[in-house]
Amino acid sequence: MTLQSTPSAAVPSGIYPWQNDVWRLLNINKQSRAHALLLHGRVGIGKYDFARHLSQSLLCRSADEHGHGCGVCSSCHWFNEESHPDFRKLSPGQAPDADEEGVSVKKTKKKTHISVEQVRELSDFLSMSSHLAGGARVVLIHPSEALNLASANALLKTLEEPADGVVFILVAHHLQRLLPTIISRCQKIHMPTPDDALALEWLQAQGVDNAVAQLAYWDGSPIRVLNEQVQFGQMKDIWRLLAQGRSLQANAAAASFIGDSVEMGLIALQKWIYDIVALKITHNVHYHPLYKEPLQALANQAHLKDLFQLQKKIDELRKLALHPLNHDVQMESVLLEYKNIF
Repeated sequence: MTLQSTPSAAVPSGIYPWQNDVWRLLNINKQSRAHALLLHGRVGIGKYDFARHLSQSLLCRSADEHGHGCGVCSSCHWFNEESHPDFRKLSPGQAPDADEEGVSVKKTKKKTHISVEQVRELSDFLSMSSHLAGGARVVLIHPSEALNLASANALLKTLEEPADGVVFILVAHHLQRLLPTIISRCQKIHMPTPDDALALEWLQAQGVDNAVAQLAYWDGSPIRVLNEQVQFGQMKDIWRLLAQGRSLQANAAAASFIGDSVEMGLIALQKWIYDIVALKITHNVHYHPLYKEPLQALANQAHLKDLFQLQKKIDELRKLALHPLNHDVQMESVLLEYKNIF
């Protein structure tokens, strides 16, 4: 079963205004609600926050007439303190890496997958009864495409034979990356992206400046806009460097592009090149409406073939962004190729 809706302007407590209709439909159809829900949609539209709010409401002992958790009962307090005995969350974690060259402060290596061990550890939780008589137990998996083949197959066995009173909530940014057998065991819920007018209204209410430009850069994802305020401010330095074209000093600029995350620097370069290509083909920009003039000047100097080749190389580098490579050398190399296009 797939549940879809049109965003509404109403603002219920605890969820975003464009999620109001989804919430209403879920609560109208409580009796037919599946034991496994799959929330899917674009990155940055509040799917995880919705899943958290839904989890709390399922565990709350005094939910209101609209299905929202009361926020004051013991169950809600446990949930807000991340200590609810009937709630489990599966997501990629942080694993300590070995010390390097005698440095006492341990580094952390970001995990990208939910392991089969994490899924298997649910067995004890699923075999127990609810801490509160007649209450639900909830398992939240985010992002569900982080399940690898082994962990997905282990979860599949659980979904095929669900324990009484257990609700699984899976959150997915990229539905096509999930096993079809996982999808088939879930009730799919398409989470809506707000239209620009609603997203801008909401962002302005949060006090976000330059909301139009930021919404364009983050593909219409208002939660991403709100969460990336600092980074968006730092992007101005990167755009100023990219606008230099052939005058760019690649070795000096590389550090600015790496910053806290080499992947974000590569994404910034990808989006910039995308708009140069867009100007050559459609005479429009998508990500940088405030930089159309310098982008047009660069588009007049570049060949599509070279731009496409560079995009391909950046795609390959993004796949290696989490690997312990010499990122300074890699970034300097790709920036040299960028400047030589013009």
